[in-house]
Amino acid sequence: MANSNPEGARGSARLILQEFGVSAPPVPVERIIKSRKIVLQYAPLDEDLSGMAYIKDGVGIIGVNALHHPNRQRFSAAHELAHHILHATEISQAVHVDKGIRVLFRDNVSALGTDPMEIDANAFASELLIPGYLLADALEGGGVDLEDESAIEVLARRFRVSTAAMRFRLASL
Repeated sequence: MANSNPEGARGSARLILQEFGVSAPPVPVERIIKSRKIVLQYAPLDEDLSGMAYIKDGVGIIGVNALHHPNRQRFSAAHELAHHILHATEISQAVHVDKGIRVLFRDNVSALGTDPMEIDANAFASELLIPGYLLADALEGGGVDLEDESAIEVLARRFRVSTAAMRFRLASL
């Protein structure tokens, strides 16, 4: 298994943001996915499954759990896009289920954030949806108290991410 490279993953996300000229939140994650000719599908999935990434007959596909909150769906879509960009080999040749569909299950390892592919995909998604430069603009040179729920909620709404994702991103800066 490859080593994790979250900084490389964040760099890949920054290149996409640059390519798209993203200058204000929220980042148009659906448009970015579709521009890469990846099919984005929303379907009701088991509660513990947030998304899936696979390549079937040369076509990249992302599945997102339609039952989850829209902000979580955005994060799942960005996370699965990361697998397409960073792990194309793995999602082309792994365990196939249901007519050649490869599913990346979020098992206990990925939930703990110890699986290198998952660490990188989360770093990518976080950078893509909450780019450092847009977050700096939003903070207007100031900081934010991680205990200040309302300030974090305002930022999360602006970027259309969960408060948990926003808190994680602020803590990682």
